[in-house]
Parts: sequence; structure tokens; C-alpha cells
Amino acid sequence: MQVVILDPMREIFRRAEAILAPAGMEIISLTSVRPLPALLAVATAEDVLIVRVSHADDAAAITKCLEDTMFSGTTFVIVDDAAPARADRPPQISAEYVEYSPTRVDALLHRLSAGESLPAPRPSARREHATFHGLVGRSKQMLDVFARIEKAAAGDANVCIYGESGTGKELIARAIHAISDRRTGPLVTFDCTAVPEGLAESQLFGHVRGAFTGAIEHREGVFSQADKGTLFIDELCELSPPLQSKLLRVIQSREFVKVGGTKPISTNIRLVTATNKDPKKAVDAGMFRADLYYRVAVVMIRVPPLRERREDIPMLIEHFLARYAAAYKKPIRGVQPSAMERMMSLPWPGNVRQLENFLAQAVVLVDGDMLTERDLFVDDTAPMAGAGTGLSAAPVEAGLPLREVERRHILGTLQQAQGNRTEAAKQLGISVRCLQYKLKAYSQAAKGGADDASPSISALPSALTQDRIVAG
Repeated sequence: MQVVILDPMREIFRRAEAILAPAGMEIISLTSVRPLPALLAVATAEDVLIVRVSHADDAAAITKCLEDTMFSGTTFVIVDDAAPARADRPPQISAEYVEYSPTRVDALLHRLSAGESLPAPRPSARREHATFHGLVGRSKQMLDVFARIEKAAAGDANVCIYGESGTGKELIARAIHAISDRRTGPLVTFDCTAVPEGLAESQLFGHVRGAFTGAIEHREGVFSQADKGTLFIDELCELSPPLQSKLLRVIQSREFVKVGGTKPISTNIRLVTATNKDPKKAVDAGMFRADLYYRVAVVMIRVPPLRERREDIPMLIEHFLARYAAAYKKPIRGVQPSAMERMMSLPWPGNVRQLENFLAQAVVLVDGDMLTERDLFVDDTAPMAGAGTGLSAAPVEAGLPLREVERRHILGTLQQAQGNRTEAAKQLGISVRCLQYKLKAYSQAAKGGADDASPSISALPSALTQDRIVAG
């Protein structure tokens, strides 16, 4: 969950820094309304907006922003006097009004930190807009996806989402949940590739104490946790054949038994699954049970790869640039035509996720207020090898001096750490002081006329994560 805080005086941010960051929440601090539309346009239904309103003009600007972006998350308005603001609020804006005081603000932040239930986000249909619950695009393919999401969300049938890695399958699952009748219930995610096969059954169905070595207490599985809500199973085709059989029985009977247990437990969930394989081809190849396929794929949603909707790339670039420029406090106005043309021509095998990671790194390294080809720090082929995991370090050609190989490796690692010198030093196995010494040397060399094709490290902000905190 991301918490966006708009407070010109930054008092709420300082309190959130102490209360929300230890709970693992991402906080973005704004002091003006200007960058807010771009952030809300790519926000999800789980995100939270906290705004402090002091003047009528501010209230009007925020209201217009919420209307234009159709933000579907939860909004809290902090005001000096809650009663007049609540009476004057537009009916289409759903928000909770809180009168400002340190005690009341802390109480609100502790509610968020504890994960207490928030007001249900209002459903929104935005097929005519560029964004839809965090998904971005106006291409025919994406408008068809948005329409299919709305139709799927209106019922309670099982949904299977398939497409290449990085195309946004989990965002689609979240959108289905957010605008469905189950939106007040939990959304629980289970990734078949993230859990060892020996533990997957316990994670799915839970276990009783003593069921196996190390089972020292009862545990609820995701089928119990998602009761009356939505269960999202990612990378479904990676599920082992025995677990495919057990999953089929649960879908058919709506009952399951914990590992080591004997009592059937009823479950009331809406099942949404995703896979980066074509499930029908997996069935034909004997990798996936046909009877399970017909159960989970009542509604199918195919997510197109980025190469099939290149007309959406400029829009995606604009949204990600606005998001990371606000997060990293970089005054970026746009992209030079040559840089846009270069990005439009790249293959992006890692799809939207790779494009987002690439732009985050570009924002970190940019020197001016326009993104240029030099700021891209990209080779037409080498970075694509890192698809799905972010861009790779700069390519290293044979015959380079050892010091140049070291320089490229250090700068590439610093990019992947998004400018976090402590993390980069940890990955490199050197001290932060040593890293700072080397970066200073590279900067001085660059000023003295080093290779223009090399990335500039002088653009790296010294307090990159000052207003963007990710704990956990």
C-alpha cells in the first residue's frame, strides 16, 4: 500500500515517517497540488491519500484532481474545522474528514499502521480514460482489457489472466477485486513460484499442530484468509500435479481440509488466477489438468505484451516520469523527441515492468529538466537481457582497462539500487566510505572530459530516499 501525503507544512509526513514506515508502508510526501494528478492517475484502489486543506482554493484544486483522475483509493482530508468542510464537500468525492490536531492525526496514522478496515473504495469505470486502477493505456487492446475487467467484476465467476511477465496481471486481479461486490473483503495473493513445493499445501490450506516436523501451532492457509473476499493465485501453471488435483476438489466442493486435519472447512472465495503461459497450450502439452483448466478459466483475460501496443508507450513514459520525478524531487518537464523515439524503438521484452524500472533509473541519473538520450544510459540489446528484473549494468567490452570495468560495474550496481549508496556498497562488498571515494573520483574525471557516453554520477541526489520511505 502506498500513502500519498499532501501537506505544505510537512507536519503530517514527519508523523507518518515515525508511524507508518516501520509497518512497511511506502510514503510519498508532497507540498503542492501540482504533482498530485500524475500520482493519483497510476494509483491503485489500495492506496491512501491524506491531504491537509487550509484554503478554499486548495480544496477546489484537490476536488478537481480527484474528479479528473477518478482516484478509487481511500481519501482523508485534514482540516482546521471539519464541520464546514464536510457540509460543503461535493457528493461525488468520497472522503473521511478529520479535524487537525496532533492527537487526531496520530490516531489516523495508527489506524493505517494497524491495517484496520478502511472505507470501501468507490467503484469506477474509466474505460474512456487513460488509466484504470493503475493500468495505463488507450490502445484498442487495453480498452478491450478494461471492458473485460468490468464484465468479469460484475459477476462472481472464476477468472484466469494470462500474458507475459511484466504486463500487469496482478494489477488486473486487484482491479477486478476493487470494483466487485467483494471489495470490502480481503484480497489474498499466493505466488506458486515463491513457495517451496513441500510447503505449498500448508500455505494453501493451512495445517494443524503436529501435522509435520516444525508444525508447532495451528496455521490458517490462504483459502481461510480470503474467505468472503478474493484469492489471487499467481503463476498457476507452476503448481505441481498433486496440488492441481487438490485445488480442483476445493473449487468443485468449496471445502478443504488442513494438512494433518480431518474436518472439512467451507470457503467462500472468488478465485482469480494468472499465468505467464497460455493455459490451453499447457493442457495440450500435458503440463496442466484439463478439468482444472475448465474450472479456473470461466472468464479468460489475455494481457497484450508492450510490443503489441506501442502506441501506449508515450503515455506510460509520461505517467512513470511524473511518478518518479515527484518521488525523487526531480524537476523533469518531459522527454526530448530523440529520447522518446529511442524508447519507442526498443523491444522491451520485460514489458511494462521493465519500462518502469528503466524510467526510475533514468530519473535518478538525469541532470537537467528534460530526459535526453544521454540520460537513458541504455544499449539497444544489453539492458534487455535483464528483462523482468530491471535493467542490467552497462555492457563491458573485451579489452577494457580493469579500472574502467570496475567503474562500469560500480555505476551499474548503483543504478540497480536506485541511488541508495548503502545498499550499493553492501552489494559490492565494500564500505560506504570507499564507494563515496570512488564516486567522487569518477565525478572529477567526468568534469575533466571523460567519455561522454558514460553516465554522469553527479546527478545522483545525496538524499534520494529522503521523502520516499520503504520499510520492511
